[in-house]
Amino acid sequence: MNAVAKKQIEAQVIDQLGHVFQRQEKRPREILLSGIREIDETLGGFPRGAITEIHGTATCGRTSLMLATLAAATASEESCALIDCSNTFDLFSAAAAGVDFSQLLWVRCNHQLEHAFKSTDLLLHGGGFGLVVLNLADMPARTLRRIISTWWFRFRRALEDTPTALLVISPITCTRSCAALALELHNDGASWPVSAPPFEAAGSLTAPDTCSAKHLSLVSAAAHDPPYPTLPNHGHFLKALTIRVQRERPVAWANNSIQFTPQLALTVFGDIR
Repeated sequence: MNAVAKKQIEAQVIDQLGHVFQRQEKRPREILLSGIREIDETLGGFPRGAITEIHGTATCGRTSLMLATLAAATASEESCALIDCSNTFDLFSAAAAGVDFSQLLWVRCNHQLEHAFKSTDLLLHGGGFGLVVLNLADMPARTLRRIISTWWFRFRRALEDTPTALLVISPITCTRSCAALALELHNDGASWPVSAPPFEAAGSLTAPDTCSAKHLSLVSAAAHDPPYPTLPNHGHFLKALTIRVQRERPVAWANNSIQFTPQLALTVFGDIR
């Protein structure tokens, strides 16, 4: 009798309100490949219709991972958007990573955090993008901690049931519980060559002719000319970085360790734990 009464009540509710109380079966999320085979095999890629947060301190590898993902997405003819809050996007590095600029919308916000969030909101609600990257990597941590949670909830709601993946690049975790996947990157060390090769673009590492000099010259013998437009820096001599990626969300009960080499101009090694 109880089962019959339950069926009658359910039929009356459906007649009046429809199937509003019917539970919808959850479908597995579609994924967007990161462009790094080992990461895609371990994590499955970045979830579409959700927020992925990648955070870590400077030189932790977050930009390399971002460029690898943009290169993989544009190679698959995905329409991508990059909201660059601090105008730090390097076109030469992106070209070396294989990013197709014809598939990329670059939005520069001139250090205006409010403009960056409004631009992201406009792009997410407009739709049509396979990947949207919100780059907050060079914003002060104190500023990011003051971001109100309603922005992240609004982004999460706009992404639901869409093929768009939102990547948030930041120095600290700031999306709180709104991120479906959260990765923390660490730089475990750098590999430097024993002797730096000659730098031909801006000069050469040659010893001066005079014996009284106690240092190497960073320019050629014709150093009396006007300064070169670019001078060599530590990035020209860096050989490799060791990057460790820790998955914070969802919690992994098993420790998996891999090494990967992103298809960038700079060779990167790392492991996921």
